[in-house]
Amino acid sequence: MATAATTVSHGVWSEVGTLRRVMVCRPGRAHEHLTPTNCHDLLFDDVLDVPRAQRDHDLFVSLMRERGVEVLELHDLLSDVLDIPEGRAFVLDRRVNHAAMGVGVAEDLRAWMEEMPSDQLADLLIGGLVSDQVPSDVFGTCIDPYHVNSDDPELLIAPLPNTLFTRDNSAWIYDGVELSSMFWEARQREVLLLAAVYRFHPLFDYTYRTWLNTLDEDTGYTFIEGGDIMPVGKGVVLVGMGERSTFQAVSRIASSLFQAGSAQRVIAARMPKERAAMHLDTVFTLCSEEVVNIYEPVVREMEVFSLRPDDSQRGGIRVTHDGGDFVGTVSQALGVHLQPVTSTAGRYGAECEQWNDGNNVVALSPGVVVAYDRNYSVNANLRAAGIEVLEVPSSELGRGRGGSHCMTCPIDRDPVY
Repeated sequence: MATAATTVSHGVWSEVGTLRRVMVCRPGRAHEHLTPTNCHDLLFDDVLDVPRAQRDHDLFVSLMRERGVEVLELHDLLSDVLDIPEGRAFVLDRRVNHAAMGVGVAEDLRAWMEEMPSDQLADLLIGGLVSDQVPSDVFGTCIDPYHVNSDDPELLIAPLPNTLFTRDNSAWIYDGVELSSMFWEARQREVLLLAAVYRFHPLFDYTYRTWLNTLDEDTGYTFIEGGDIMPVGKGVVLVGMGERSTFQAVSRIASSLFQAGSAQRVIAARMPKERAAMHLDTVFTLCSEEVVNIYEPVVREMEVFSLRPDDSQRGGIRVTHDGGDFVGTVSQALGVHLQPVTSTAGRYGAECEQWNDGNNVVALSPGVVVAYDRNYSVNANLRAAGIEVLEVPSSELGRGRGGSHCMTCPIDRDPVY
């Protein structure tokens, strides 16, 4: 089993080791398409003040860069891929076709997009395209049903505002990546763009494994999102099974990891199937080798299972029920005594801080995390535990229910154990 970063040139080997390279996605066109009538369908609680959200996100990125993190931007990566003919074809073949657009319409839109500058096309693929934004001469001689009623334009390409939360659509686990099988339809088309980036961008022209890729297959009930996945070190991976991740996906990823020798234990936590605790990282994030930020009312109720390689079992996996002490199980697996930090703002205050992503922080290095500024009790208690807390404004970025952990997809991170 690969257990140290020296065995490969790239990978994510922990949750708190020094973060070397990370991917983000700045708010933009997709969030300009949020309205009071569609925001909930797009998994946002409200519309955003987009310029303010952009300024706050820029501050978040600057904090990471000041600490030596190389920050990659999804728009830029996708634009680079669309400059490559094979990359552009890979995306448009799967995004602009008869099933999505209709016969005749797809051909005309495809011809228009083939000639579009890459940065503009990347903006449309992430940010969305409404029928009244298409020049009237694009459709040629085909019947244009999208322009019959100009007062009621239709979405030709749905916006993907949740790309802001780059943790979810793909996740790097040790020396490989999983391409998520997203639960909600509003997020499912994000994965195509990440698949194109990893397949065609020259930054990823190195050897890495793929733990899960359901892009061109019937997923059945295989659903998982990166906010539920944490490679914590020592060959251990934590996975949440709540609103958006299923055992079917967990077992498939575990099987891939075990067959490659890249992990030896997957600790799965069964969580409430509710939006407030949509992912493991909304109730549990590591801050250092020994400090963990938790929302205790949910974490104490989680049932814990372990998956381990076992050739004597069907499928080569043995599953055991480890009880209900998630923090204790993880401590034992890592050989450390994890110190939980919680909100002490009282029952209602703690619930509000969890809702506002107080337990969702990202470590830039051991003992240094980025958090939202509105979670006063959690942040103060983390500081009292010896954690350096860097704060960013939360009023706009938090409207999609995601904190700094959600807004980052680590690509290169050092081990700690």
